[in-house]
Amino acid sequence: MTLPFRTAALYQFTRFTDPAALRGPIEALCRTHAVQGTLLIAHEGINGTIAGPPDGIGAVVAYLRTLPGCESLGVKYAWAPAEPFHRLKVRLKREIVTMGQADLDPLRDAGTYVAPEDWNELISHPDTILIDTRNDYEVAIGTFPGAIDPATKSFRDFPAWFRANRDRLIADGTKVAMFCTGGIRCEKSTAFLKSEGVDEVYHLEGGILNYLEKVPASDSKWSGECFVFDERVSVTPDLQPGSHVLCRACRRPVSETARTSPLYQEGISCPDCHADHDDDKRARLAERHRQEALARARGERHVGAKMGD
Repeated sequence: MTLPFRTAALYQFTRFTDPAALRGPIEALCRTHAVQGTLLIAHEGINGTIAGPPDGIGAVVAYLRTLPGCESLGVKYAWAPAEPFHRLKVRLKREIVTMGQADLDPLRDAGTYVAPEDWNELISHPDTILIDTRNDYEVAIGTFPGAIDPATKSFRDFPAWFRANRDRLIADGTKVAMFCTGGIRCEKSTAFLKSEGVDEVYHLEGGILNYLEKVPASDSKWSGECFVFDERVSVTPDLQPGSHVLCRACRRPVSETARTSPLYQEGISCPDCHADHDDDKRARLAERHRQEALARARGERHVGAKMGD
């Protein structure tokens, strides 16, 4: 059965001379075709995840592929039973994925792409170290066994983590294999390692989602679920909606076990963030949750509802 909403996760590093001029036409086209989600535009390219009717997604993707350098724009599609996003955001940014390293050029300096079908062989090599470039809450719900977890709160923290740990990680002949959800963070993290003088740097082409799509379950080395930045929250190894829900207070995934904790209150707190809220904030969150529930009961969209980027 074909579900009514199609999602499209996409990115392309390219060189836009005037990103601001692109914003209006892209936003207008999305609104015309009832496409929601987030698109980020910068001088270095475009990145985002959108969802909507299949024909609308097709029209927007076709237009994006007419932009300079986006002819081969890579897109990962999925289906959803309900609208995964509550609003449309087309934003101008300094970077389409924020690392805070101004001189990196992923177009020129990214590491060697490794197809999903070849990934297992690379990461099984004894001279290969495997680094998960995602943030701590993403790693917590699933990763490749043996992967190094930098325990970063933000991708901006990755350069400092690597510089602090380089001496214990990198030796002569070390191969560094890196991965992330859809591939975009590794475009920058591998370029960063190369700028730091690391020669043999590889990354999983298309990221975890591409690996789960291309590698049969019988051969897969993936363990757990994969966090995604839409209302599905996480996906299973067969790319079906996972078991996690989103804490609306801290924007982190909450497992089935964590939802049995007395510290979990839907829409208000989870075990990770309960101690961070005072009574006043808890009351505001409770009121927002009540308003969202009323809007759903009326079949409306609550204007305050949003999903983290």
